[in-house]
Amino acid sequence: MFTIAVKKGHENVSLLGIGAYRPNRIVSNAEVCEVLDSTDEWIYDRSGIRNRRWISGDETAKSMAVAAAERAIRNSGIDKEQIGALVLATGSWKTKIPHGGPQVAHELGINGIAAFDIASGCGGFGYGLGVATDMIRSGSAKYVLVIGVETMSVVMEPTDRNTAFIFGDGAGAVVVGPSERNGISPTVWGSDGENAGAISQNYDIPAYMDRAQALQDAGVDAEPIGRMVVNMEGPRVFRWAAITLPKALGSILTESGVAIEDIEVFVPHQANARINDLMKKNLGLGDHVPVANDIENTGNTSAASIPLAMEEMLVSGKAKGGQLALLLGFGAGLSYAGQVVTLPPAPVESSF
Repeated sequence: MFTIAVKKGHENVSLLGIGAYRPNRIVSNAEVCEVLDSTDEWIYDRSGIRNRRWISGDETAKSMAVAAAERAIRNSGIDKEQIGALVLATGSWKTKIPHGGPQVAHELGINGIAAFDIASGCGGFGYGLGVATDMIRSGSAKYVLVIGVETMSVVMEPTDRNTAFIFGDGAGAVVVGPSERNGISPTVWGSDGENAGAISQNYDIPAYMDRAQALQDAGVDAEPIGRMVVNMEGPRVFRWAAITLPKALGSILTESGVAIEDIEVFVPHQANARINDLMKKNLGLGDHVPVANDIENTGNTSAASIPLAMEEMLVSGKAKGGQLALLLGFGAGLSYAGQVVTLPPAPVESSF
């Protein structure tokens, strides 16, 4: 009779280091409105956004992910050879095959480790952090690198008043590993496929390829044409968020064992500054509790928004390493994921 081995990892897990990369190009509302039928005032009043970062030159999703990861590793003080897995949260990586994780690991000089992608929209970083934490607790890896990266500027229609002014590009990363005291609560996550179409792309892969094949069958020398564009039904998403997110936030606090009075920092997904302020008020967080507002000059960077927002708060002094933070990501899927975490030390090497 044989017994299958069981691995046991580390019960206490924390964020050990954070890193980020922000594209060089800063795009103002005025520049967006050169193409979009809107105004600076309308955009800011609706979203809280004044500027966003878009990739330019030789910047790519891969180069940003690598840069953010390298900074996170250096800021953690962990030798990169100790990292046993890499989780890449992204919805805008240019290919599904090959997926991005192994390519980023190779560029980082840690080729061969477990490396995979998570596509959970704007909740992707929360999903990645949850998976990474559970991997360490189960013994699958001792240190895990979690990266959120997006190039949303290339998957939006610049004349679409629902999306064109919202999105930005960037990457944020954290090193997750064992610690003396636990610094990451159980993850609260969920999804609502009934409303999945509220945030979608303009074509699926089979239809895209079939179109090219049809042209070729007709004697036209054609390659697949067009590009993926994200569509969003803003009011529908808002209604879903208004019902779902308060319950999610309450569950996160319950699962963490932390009282609302103990929360020192609130870092929600940077979808809309007005929504984030409303969530803070409805939670009953005190006026002294800072709320991440990276959206004002970075835009909505989907899966990258929470680590980017954490980094901005730590660098600016709005938050300090060791403080207790409530995280919540939400978006396409529709899906959400959140945790209570102890913030990592302020980065020595930042994206500013």
